[in-house]
Amino acid sequence: MRVFGIDPGSTATGYAVVERSGGRFRLLVAGVIRTQTKDPVSERLKTIYEGLQAQLMVANADCVAIESIFRHRSSESAIRLGQARGVALLAASMNGLVVTDYNPMTVKKTVGGHGRAGKADVARLVARLLGTDHKLASDASDAAAIAMTHLMHSPFQRRPMARRGRI
Repeated sequence: MRVFGIDPGSTATGYAVVERSGGRFRLLVAGVIRTQTKDPVSERLKTIYEGLQAQLMVANADCVAIESIFRHRSSESAIRLGQARGVALLAASMNGLVVTDYNPMTVKKTVGGHGRAGKADVARLVARLLGTDHKLASDASDAAAIAMTHLMHSPFQRRPMARRGRI
């Protein structure tokens, strides 16, 4: 299974395509779509959408995994994140891909071993799980962690559907 992971953000949206074969993870592509804070919100959302759309078209992914919205200290930052997340959901939907979301604590617990793992810990473990020495940008690393979380959780999600004849 090939998963397109998305870490949405209004200034930096991370993406990564990860697949699992024989118990090993393989990173196919990862990057960050950056926007300019001086640009109007509508332009920033357009940049995110177009960037994700371009990546999704070549990724040949089976599904999308995305970080869910979590608590924010500022309602304004939660709204901006929600807008970026909405654009990401639209891009996935326009490509006919099923989306599963994971909260940050689940991602940290799955990849990092506990829900309180810091960004640096998660990035280090993502690199180790991918068997790579090169350091990914923080947002791309988070997107890879989200994709790996889906790959680790998806066998449990598929079983009930398979019994109903959907897979």
